[in-house]
Amino acid sequence: MKTSSEIRETFLKYFEDHGHKRVRSSSLVPENDPTLLFINAGMNQFKDTFLGLEKRDYKRATSSQKCMRVSGKHNDLETVGRTSLHHTFFEMLGNFSFGDYFKKEAIECAWELCTKIYKLAGERLYITVYRDDTEALELWRDRVGIPEERIFKMGEKENFWSMGDTGPCGPCSELHYDLGISPAGHSDCSLECDCGRYMEIWNLVFMQFNRDASGKLTPLPSPSIDTGMGLERITCALQGVQSNYDTDLFQPIILEACRLTGVNYGEDEKKDVSLRILADHSRACAFLINNGVVPGNEGRGYVLRKILRRAVRHGKMLGTTDPFLYTLTALVCDLMKDAYPELLETREYSAKIVNHEEEKFSSTLDHGMHLLDEICERIAKKGQRVLPGEDLFRLYDTFGFPLDLAQEVAAERQLEVDEKGFYAEMEKQRERARVSWKGAEKEIKPIYQELADQDLTTEFTGYTETRDVSGHVLAILESDQLVEELAEGQTGEIVLDRTPFYAQAGGQVADKGVLHNDTTQASVQHVYSPLRDLRLHKITVKSGRLKKGDAALCSVSLEERTPITRNHTATHLLHAALREVLGEHVKQAGSLVAPDRLRFDFTHYKPLTSAELLGIEELVNKKIRENIQVQTQVRELDEAIQEGAMALFGEKYQKEVRVVKIPGFSMELCGGTHVERTGDIALFKIVSENGVSAGVRRLEATTGEGALSRFFDNEALLGRLSGDLKVRPRELEETVQKIVRELKETHKKLEELQLKLAQKESSNILAEVREIEGVRVLSQKVEGLDRNRLRELADQLKNRLKSGVVVLGTHTNGKVSLVAMVTSDLTDRISAHDLIGKIASLVDGGGGGKPDMAEAGGKDPSRLSEALEETYRVVGEFLD
Repeated sequence: MKTSSEIRETFLKYFEDHGHKRVRSSSLVPENDPTLLFINAGMNQFKDTFLGLEKRDYKRATSSQKCMRVSGKHNDLETVGRTSLHHTFFEMLGNFSFGDYFKKEAIECAWELCTKIYKLAGERLYITVYRDDTEALELWRDRVGIPEERIFKMGEKENFWSMGDTGPCGPCSELHYDLGISPAGHSDCSLECDCGRYMEIWNLVFMQFNRDASGKLTPLPSPSIDTGMGLERITCALQGVQSNYDTDLFQPIILEACRLTGVNYGEDEKKDVSLRILADHSRACAFLINNGVVPGNEGRGYVLRKILRRAVRHGKMLGTTDPFLYTLTALVCDLMKDAYPELLETREYSAKIVNHEEEKFSSTLDHGMHLLDEICERIAKKGQRVLPGEDLFRLYDTFGFPLDLAQEVAAERQLEVDEKGFYAEMEKQRERARVSWKGAEKEIKPIYQELADQDLTTEFTGYTETRDVSGHVLAILESDQLVEELAEGQTGEIVLDRTPFYAQAGGQVADKGVLHNDTTQASVQHVYSPLRDLRLHKITVKSGRLKKGDAALCSVSLEERTPITRNHTATHLLHAALREVLGEHVKQAGSLVAPDRLRFDFTHYKPLTSAELLGIEELVNKKIRENIQVQTQVRELDEAIQEGAMALFGEKYQKEVRVVKIPGFSMELCGGTHVERTGDIALFKIVSENGVSAGVRRLEATTGEGALSRFFDNEALLGRLSGDLKVRPRELEETVQKIVRELKETHKKLEELQLKLAQKESSNILAEVREIEGVRVLSQKVEGLDRNRLRELADQLKNRLKSGVVVLGTHTNGKVSLVAMVTSDLTDRISAHDLIGKIASLVDGGGGGKPDMAEAGGKDPSRLSEALEETYRVVGEFLD
């Protein structure tokens, strides 16, 4: 029996032997594509090639692409574990033709691989074709020899594929494998039955049309092929099992989950669903974190957190009380290391991230249960029978508390849930997410595409030549129009055949400088590449006229280029130092290399300590002092990766790449400009460290003269502080700590004094009590108390009232604090939680709590008095 690894390799090797370039899987995080949350198909990384926006040095490709389907129309999350075929994370095997071979070759290869190489029984394969695609039907029937009764014509919904509302599209043909019997027990049904007996294993897309805005289809001049075969599904077929979860891709994870939970697989279907969810979700977590995604509250981070919390809940349903999922994600890294060796780099980091989320979610899940209890009690006291969908969705969205668990709790109390309201709130959130992630296709100006089609390539000399580089003007743009010249004072974009100017890329800002000839002077303000191999120079003509075809001498501003090169090489040193000090889980998550500073974002799960920052800074400066020669060379991508060069996730690399190596310390794929020796950097100084998002930290630093100025500034600051405090510099730390302690003590005493004064005035405050419908209500503003003291005073006033409602408010530093308390005899009629929510909205705030006590904050102190007065009206509403 073939293993999944052998099945993957067989596919890739087959197409390699048929002239296809084996292409590495791209990251799950799309590169420069705002229309996608995650890569969800093998063709995603070739999208620009299919659209004609990008040219590659091969016309045939094959890959095993990591995919996620958890959003949009491709959202399998809710069916994961409940069916035998659906997953969040999966691998898509594919072969692609970019205007090379077409239907005949694609169909013949698919049949040969399935029946001759994989040795699937031909009589168990069924074919679907688009109803109008007679050519495909005839190829399957006449060329391959499949009986027409095993070929099914389908409609546009099933068998016509398009990239969007407009653009490349075409019919597709699917191969289905007969498992013999379905999970439902069917053994005498046909392909039209959706019982699962007939499993789609391969989809061949024939991109042969272009659809315009009116819906009209026009044949493409160079038709293409895009196919996708799920590794999990073909493994299921070849290993002779009924479910993807019974293959070697999932079984080791399921068995480990059984060991951790003490549950046996195959004895209880409900528990089996949970075990399958654990296996699937642990794979998704391991790969997402490896690709730089960290748990968060929006976008990709929110999806990861949702998947992770869903797995934790199913673990709890199986009886686990301690964190366990991190063990499964570590196992995934071990199981998949041969195909994806990079997983081992983040194995420990992933485990720490998952473990942290597990611990945090366990407490929030418990808190969510407590809040659900309160909602149930509140509804029951009001004599109602339905839990509001809005409240349940808030529990789900904030605490990950699932609707089905809320339904179970409600049923135990003879209550119902407002499912319609819940899903209405969910749809609102999905719409917010769609708006957040909605992007247009990469907006490439038509004029840029026109220039790219002319193959106006530019030779970059800037690694070795930066001054008086001779070039010729190939094209001139002014206001997005091709022109023949630019006059004095005009600004436009030009294409040169040779240039020393670096185009903004890889975090490094573009070069600036000048170009001139005997009659013309122009400043170069920016350089960028809207399309691969198209390099545009934004210039302003200072004197004379610049014409198409003119020769010009180009010179980079070394005043800016020199510090840029220092900062870029320092960024490589910093990256390597971070991995050495913090661990190999550290990966670049973004960067900026400018003349005055460098910024580096990286994956790490907590703030750096002073000792870690010092260690990193010292290590970078040590490598600078060693004055190591910086080596650069052009290598084959796969060769460079095998030798240990670091590639950045989300970056697209060509067949040949530039490797920047600092021997014995750092080796990265990089197209930027660098110093000749590390000693040229002179000095490195970290300026700041902070968090960008959950699991991503940011360091800012400076080098050379900027770093030296930083040291001088710090020395001057120490001198001024020493003078002001009349102590020696070495005594500053102790003196400042003493001052801080004294300030804290003084502040504490002041608060205690203010509380005593407020307590003394409590009789006066109680004099303001009003009676609403027989209930005593006190709503007052007090001065100078923090939230804790405000709560203490409210509690004392409530006790003195015996029966009633107390609301107190205060503001400090532009922020409002509110507290509401209701005596226990009134909570069945008045909820502090609901009351505080209504009045907090008036001060641009919000809050919550329990029926007897709730707190809120606000941003508008100017309306505090109005909000407190509103208390009396709101209480009256509750009592009506």
